[in-house]
Amino acid sequence: METLEFIIFPDGRVQEKVTGITGASCAEVTAAIEAQLGQVLSVEQTSEYFAQEQSTATAVENCQTTQSQW
Repeated sequence: METLEFIIFPDGRVQEKVTGITGASCAEVTAAIEAQLGQVLSVEQTSEYFAQEQSTATAVENCQTTQSQW
């Protein structure tokens, strides 16, 4: 199951967390959203970002964490 989670801080920063997506496709899924949110301040890829796609139904968590500013 693919999940996008957004945390909006009082100063306007937005933290985005993607779960359930393996590999670089995380960036493809979030690109349009990030373009609308504004400037990306940092990107942190977890080990799942570099993982190869699994043939099993194992969920991959924390694919990418990104902070954007409106």
